[in-house]
Order: sequence, then structure tokens, then C-alpha cells
Amino acid sequence: MRLPPALAPLRLKLFRLLWTANTVVSLGVWLQNTGAGWLMATLSPTPLTVSLVQAATILPVFLLALPAGAIADILDKRVFILATQIWMAAAAAALAVTTVLGHINATLLLAFTFAIGVGAAVNGPAWGSVLIEVVPRRDVAQAVALNGVGFNIARALGPALAGFLVLWGGPGLAFGLNAVSYLAVIAALLIWNRRKRAETLPRERLGGAIRAGVRFARYAPAMRASMLRCAAFFFPAAAPWALLPLVVKAQLGLGAGTYGILLGLMGGGGVAAGMLLPRARHYLSRGDTVFYASVLAAAGTAALGLARTWAPAAAGMLIFGIGWTAASSIVQSVAQLAAPPWVRARALAIYQLALNGALVAGTFFWGWLGDVIGLPQSLLASAGTCAVLAVIFRRIGIDAEETRPKGLVSVPAPDEVDPALAPVLSASRDRVLETQAYRIAPADRAAFLELMAEIRHVRGRLGAVAWRLYEDVSHPEAWLEVWQAETWSDHLREVARLSEADRAILARALALSQRQPPLRRYIAVPLAKPPHR
Repeated sequence: MRLPPALAPLRLKLFRLLWTANTVVSLGVWLQNTGAGWLMATLSPTPLTVSLVQAATILPVFLLALPAGAIADILDKRVFILATQIWMAAAAAALAVTTVLGHINATLLLAFTFAIGVGAAVNGPAWGSVLIEVVPRRDVAQAVALNGVGFNIARALGPALAGFLVLWGGPGLAFGLNAVSYLAVIAALLIWNRRKRAETLPRERLGGAIRAGVRFARYAPAMRASMLRCAAFFFPAAAPWALLPLVVKAQLGLGAGTYGILLGLMGGGGVAAGMLLPRARHYLSRGDTVFYASVLAAAGTAALGLARTWAPAAAGMLIFGIGWTAASSIVQSVAQLAAPPWVRARALAIYQLALNGALVAGTFFWGWLGDVIGLPQSLLASAGTCAVLAVIFRRIGIDAEETRPKGLVSVPAPDEVDPALAPVLSASRDRVLETQAYRIAPADRAAFLELMAEIRHVRGRLGAVAWRLYEDVSHPEAWLEVWQAETWSDHLREVARLSEADRAILARALALSQRQPPLRRYIAVPLAKPPHR
């Protein structure tokens, strides 16, 4: 049976397995989040304190995403994800036991929530990077959307179920079921026989891997655009998440069941968005989809701020869920498609850093503003901010696709390493200087400089720590490109990381040169200190 476009990635058995496991864990996460938010609203019912529950969940992502992404790119991702799932299961079980025994308080609730958030922060980049491994590139955007659909199915069911569980058995029951849910991913990972990549170079060191990831994000236009668009959306969109428990309790005067239903309606909106995205992509660009999704999220937030009964609040959360899922799915898929395998977890970590940094800032800000001016006014202010930022950032494009040349593109190889220096190079931790000379006719100067601006970004994405272009003051046709790698191993990785698109850019610059001198490589040589006189 042929699946509709929205479900196309589910035709792959491995994706179905991982998607199902992730949906089960997402259900557990919603049991946890709903129970924790409602419990905190009971233990310490102030806007700022309640908003700290969400902050404790996402602050670890902001603090740990980048080193976690680097570690995930260095180590076996399957083993790494298994370890993080076991950590989260243990932390969730400890929270459940503490709550059931009656020893829970606001401080302990935040501490356990933070511990679970640490596991999620470390797990997120690795999990996101393996998703793209199991689907064809053409299905990546919809696979991300389906991941959001699973999350929103859990969000549609989890909060309502959590509300029932809280009424029936207390928050401890919801926390306990969350601990059990992690077994689904653990079982899926044990079944998955993931093929390991053959490594011919030493493993990257953590510090160097982090710096390489940051340089890639800095010099990859699609990554920069996706981070800016996600920050512009998630800062104002943090308000409904942070303030909903108090909206239900104080503004609507209702209980845990209504809170769960409202979150469930938001999840229902997210499911609808995921199913409609393939059709929307036929009519709208990715940038326009994010813009209109932001407008919908702003409208839903405004409806929630104006609501005094459950019906307008329910409509607002449904609309907000559509906008939230559509915007987040598109922007995240841009970040995933922009990153090659060697840096994918780091790129997703940096994207999550932008996302969760915006959420943390928004959570604190809208919680503080709610204390100062009141809940309805804070929600209306966030809605207005979301709409204004959507208009301002609409011109930051996320629609450009990487041009992929047809066939293999070759660039000149450097001279062979002198055998006497080979042992020195393999053990060296000093920088490597690389140079490429060009001779450019005056008529080609402008085209050459335009290409070199692109090449600067190519070298930076591949790991260069410094880059300069020099013009010979005596012979204006002579140019020298100079860049540095941190170590000899990093230089070798730079060569291995060249994509065909990168090679095509380098080849175009070399084609303008009247002569093509070989690429030169120099290793830094430490000098002995002169004797003191």
C-alpha cells in the first residue's frame, strides 16, 4: 500500500522502529512536564517559580548542547544514546520515588527536572543526527516533521493522561511512567545494528571538535540563517509554555484536567501541521512557511491571553500548536540538511543552543513580565513580539539549496610529504600553514575576489583557524591564499571533508589562474630559547 506523502518516511522499517520508540519517550516526557508544572503550581504558585520548571528542563540544553554534539560526533552514537537514556530513566525513577514517599519540595523538583534535562541535552544532538542517517535526503524534511508529529501525538495524549494520573494517583505516578518510557528507546537501540564508519584518522579531541563545529556554523550560510530564524520565533513563543499552568489555574479558574486538555489540543494542532506540511511545501517556500507559521503562533498566543473561559483558550492552543510545529520542523530540517555527516551532531547542537537559548531567555523574561504586568498582558506582549520579529526576519532566507555539481570535480593535490618528516607530522600538535598561489589577469580580478570570498567560507567550514588573501605589491597579478589548521591531523581531516560543491568552488578559482603552482604546507617548528646572558 502506497503511503501518503506526509507518511512516506515510515515505509522504512528502521525509521518506523526509531520513530515509534521516540514517540513513546515523548509521551513519557509529556507526563513528566505536565506533572512537574502542575506540582510546582501547587508547591509554589507564582509565575516566576512555575516558569522555572520549563527553565530547568531546557537550561541544560543551553549549557551542554555544544560539548554533547562534539562528543556524539567523536564516539559511537548508538552507545552514546544508550548511556543518556539510562541516565534519564534513573533520574526520572528517583523523582517518582521521592514524590511518592512525600519528600518532594520545590527545590528537589527543580533539581530532578534539571537532571532529566541534562540527559535530554546530551542526547538531543546525537539522536537528531542519527535520524538523517536512516532516510534518503529527499525525505529529511518530512522525517523531521514526522518526528514532530510523534511528539505532538504524545503531546495530544500525554497532558490529558497526565491530568488524569495526577488526579487519580498524584504526580508521582506520572513521573514513574516517564521512567518506564525510556525502556522503549533502549530496546530499539539494542535491536538496531548500526554500521560503524571506518576511521582512518585519530579521533578528534573535544576542544578541537567544539571549535571546528563553531567554525562550521559560522561559515555555513544555511546554518546561520536557521539559527537566526529559530531564535526570532522561539523567544516570543516561550510564553504559552511557561505561563499556561497559571493561565489555567489563575486566569481561567480551572484544574489539572483542563490544563492537560489544553496541552493536548496544542499537540493536536501539531499533528495537523505535520500532516499538512507536504501540501504546504507545494505552494510556499520554506521561508514563507516559517513566516505564516509564526503569524499563526502569535494569533494563538493572543487568543490565550484574551481568554477568560476554556473555549477561546482551547482555540488559541490549537492554533499555536499548528504554528509551533510548522515553524520548528522547517527550520530544524534546514539545519540538518546544511550539515555533512562529520559535523552533523555539532551542527544540531549549535542549532539547539540557539533554540534553547531563545526559550530560556523567553521563559525568564515572560515569567518576569507576568509578575510585573500580569498574565494576560504578558501573553499579548509576546504575541505582538512574535508577529513583529516574523516580519523583520522574513528577509533572512532559508530557501537556498546547495548547488551539487554533476560528476566528480578534481583539484590539484599537494606535494607528497617527505618521508623523513612523516613521524614528526603524526606526533605534532603545532599548527599547519597552507598556501595556494594564483596568477590572475587584471580583467579577472573582480571575479577572482568574489570567488575568494566564497573560498574563505569553504576553508572556515572545513576547520581553518585563520585565513588571509595577499596581493603582491610589486606584481599585482600575483596572489597568495594563506590559511592554518590547528594540527596535522586537522589538516588531513580538512582534505577528507571537502564536498563536491566545495571542490567546484576551488576549481573555479584555480581555473582563473594563468599558472597553478602546487599547494604548499608548512609545519610550525618550535625554536630553542636563546641562552640568558
